[in-house]
Amino acid sequence: MNRLDGKVALISGAARGIGAATARLMAEAGAKVTIGDLLDERGRETAAAFEGLYVHLDVTQEADWTAAIAAAVERFGGLDILVNNAGVFLGKGIEEASLDEWHRLCAVNLTGVFLGTKHALPALRERARQSAHGSAIVNLASVAGLVGSQNDPLYSMTKGGVTLFTKSAALEFARKGYRIRVNSIHPGLIETDMGQQTFVARARNVGTNDIEAARQVALERHPIGRLGQPDDIAKGIVFLASDDSAFMTGAGLVIDGGSTAQ
Repeated sequence: MNRLDGKVALISGAARGIGAATARLMAEAGAKVTIGDLLDERGRETAAAFEGLYVHLDVTQEADWTAAIAAAVERFGGLDILVNNAGVFLGKGIEEASLDEWHRLCAVNLTGVFLGTKHALPALRERARQSAHGSAIVNLASVAGLVGSQNDPLYSMTKGGVTLFTKSAALEFARKGYRIRVNSIHPGLIETDMGQQTFVARARNVGTNDIEAARQVALERHPIGRLGQPDDIAKGIVFLASDDSAFMTGAGLVIDGGSTAQ
């Protein structure tokens, strides 16, 4: 028996990167997976690889969320797992960022998590009644939601919000008897498109535009001796989504190669 047999999952921002790796591993673990993204062609290709369902999902739009959840429930009969994975990175300092850029950052990284959680609740609550350990929400935060970021303090601000929202939602749902566990995951620097954006931002911020040098600096800050791969984080998400983490709620799982240990 696989650890997610019989489970149904919805993952936002899952056409590529950590989201795509999570979708693949969840399918391999026995789950029926719906992925949502704005990258329609890439998303359909990702979903087709494991017979999943792709839905167009702008996480800032309530109508997209209600449609995505309805599609998952109609196709697979319910919803056990929500992974709020979609996120954006800005890479600008407080003085350089515009108000429009700040609003976009908040819309995706904060409003998207709120809307996904809010609109998935009825389906998650219903399936929780049929499960020995209830349903699960996993929110993608960041090590930047635990410690300060000299390169992107506004991104850090949004991820800090995700960190505390996770804890507060876990407590609210426990108080209400919903049997929905809520946990966050905190990646270090991962080799994805977003990870590449951080190298570009760091090079720009020090005035060199030497992306490889910025990558080397980031590497040296990870005591484990390498940067993370999408599967490193996806494995943690699968754990938090499964009954293996049945006694965890309101917690944050740090997978960062030791970067926040120093």
